[in-house]
Amino acid sequence: MRLLVVEDDPTTADFITRGLTEEGHAVDALASGKDALSQAMAQSYDVLVVDRMLPDLDGLSLVKALRAAKIPTPALFLTAMGSTEDRIEGLRAGGDDYLAKPFAFGELS
Repeated sequence: MRLLVVEDDPTTADFITRGLTEEGHAVDALASGKDALSQAMAQSYDVLVVDRMLPDLDGLSLVKALRAAKIPTPALFLTAMGSTEDRIEGLRAGGDDYLAKPFAFGELS
């Protein structure tokens, strides 16, 4: 599978990227919401893993923009914003699943 990880914390991004790569996935990682929007519009991905709190374009706005552009790539929010209201907001924005940090890699996988 080809995945786009959008995470601005370098340690977390590296952890996710290494784990998914070790499982045999092709992973692109970006730290900017705007860069991720451009990349997801230009490239085809099987799954997006998106943090909600990103510089310059938050994860909710990123996924909403992709859905508005008719890009149906499944999106998993992986974020520290884990309240019930946050989860509902993420799913209503077009997310397909929602995982709160801290998380176990096995759960993400």
